[in-house]
Amino acid sequence: MIRIGVIGFGYWGPNIVRNFNAVDNAAVVAICDKNKEVLNKLSGSNPGVTLTTDVNEIINSGYIDLVAVVTPVSTHYDIAKKVLEQGKNVFIEKPFTSTSTQAVELIDLAETKKCKIMVDHTFIFTGAVRKIKQLINRGDMGSVYYYDSVRVNLGLFQHDVNVVWDLAPHDFSIMSYLIDEVPVAVSAWGQSHVSSLEDIAYINVHFNTSTVAHFSVNWLSPVKVRTTLIGGEKRMLVWNDLNADEKIKIYDKGVEVNGKQGIYDLLVSYRSGDMWAPKIEQNEALFMECNHFIDCINYDKPVINDGTKGLEVVRMLEACDKSMKNEGRPVEIDYALFQNSNLLDKGNTDLI
Repeated sequence: MIRIGVIGFGYWGPNIVRNFNAVDNAAVVAICDKNKEVLNKLSGSNPGVTLTTDVNEIINSGYIDLVAVVTPVSTHYDIAKKVLEQGKNVFIEKPFTSTSTQAVELIDLAETKKCKIMVDHTFIFTGAVRKIKQLINRGDMGSVYYYDSVRVNLGLFQHDVNVVWDLAPHDFSIMSYLIDEVPVAVSAWGQSHVSSLEDIAYINVHFNTSTVAHFSVNWLSPVKVRTTLIGGEKRMLVWNDLNADEKIKIYDKGVEVNGKQGIYDLLVSYRSGDMWAPKIEQNEALFMECNHFIDCINYDKPVINDGTKGLEVVRMLEACDKSMKNEGRPVEIDYALFQNSNLLDKGNTDLI
């Protein structure tokens, strides 16, 4: 039995508790929140669960094997470091940390303590993303030409992070899972209207290949949109996460070049075939994620969304911030640093 302590019971905390409790051989045995009224409401419906306002009561407990950190990103590093120092596994809400330096230290500490880290990139466990991954791996899409994502809504405004750090981690983690290519640079443009933090941003992710990726994130949209377009050599698809019935639509459409002798001799033909919507698994993504982590702990398996994946996302977020401060100038990402955290060059300000 994996005994779990949850730190933070705000918006996402109840979902974490519910799904970990639904996993076989796992149980939430302690919940911490600084709001005593929240804990008072929990007392009647959670018999036998320790309820506390003291973070250290969970961190230092010899009874707990795994700690879920569901708190603001500014607190992630301090809490996770203490958890790992106690030899406990850690599940941590996205984004992983506030800086890549913090992420590197936690990854190294987890390796030293032989503990596992899971960063809460829930979307990679959705039926839609798993189906897209299957299509790409099977070769149904052909080479991926572009990845274009729109994630916009009216609010919720965050007080501690900008719109990029709030919304883009979802899309960066999905892209990293689906596309087996290394992002080499990021360029971003953003603007703040309501506070000092950017509430709208447009992001380009650059690769060494012809693949391009573009992201639009926005807190000021009159409507909620969650749409991703992926264009491939053979087929194209649209993923609308708000469509309950047909989340993915695959189009047998494309472009074929028949001649390249010169610009005036370029012959392009357009292929227009069927559209179909594949069946998508309906399992709750967060349950699948929690179940995966418990399975990895019990059988010492690698975690799909581990600290290294969290570091990749954080470094892209840092690159976005730096690019936005420089009016969209591309910022390079030295991917070699992901391979060995000890190579982190903290003095090189030209690389993110």
